Amino acid sequence: MLTVHTIRDATPGDWPAVWPFFHAITAAGETYTYPRDLTADQARDWWMLRAPGRTVVAVDEKTGEVLGSAKMNPNHMGGASHIASASFMVDPAHAGRGVGRALGEEALAWARAEGYRGMQFNAVVESNTRAVRLWKSLGFRILGTIPEGFRLPDGTYTGLHVMYREL
Repeated sequence: MLTVHTIRDATPGDWPAVWPFFHAITAAGETYTYPRDLTADQARDWWMLRAPGRTVVAVDEKTGEVLGSAKMNPNHMGGASHIASASFMVDPAHAGRGVGRALGEEALAWARAEGYRGMQFNAVVESNTRAVRLWKSLGFRILGTIPEGFRLPDGTYTGLHVMYREL
């Protein structure tokens, strides 16, 4: 079932709705390279970006509930600042409803409108097959994989993909 949602710029008042799923996802330690013990204040500072970055939320049109969020930013500075990057989190209670795809499409549209020439994801966890499949369906390709670049909570290792698409 697809959720009917709106994507809009995040406001400081959205953080209390984002933090619970952000915390659950990062504390699980299976899909993000963020420290698993981030405080709400640390996480907010990393996620809620100012220009030239942008943070958005996907909101259920009927209930107003925040379903997911994305942050978009230059991947590097200086001579590499023409390549964008982004990160995405969808509340697990709303997974499989098209929220991640909509956030990905929004990030790509933003990057194009801002004049970026490409978008690069620096660290897509190989075992996060839903994300890898989604990004491939949106035109990203795996440029390379760092073997055993990510340690899972059970102590095993999986690869870390660098993914890219031209704009």
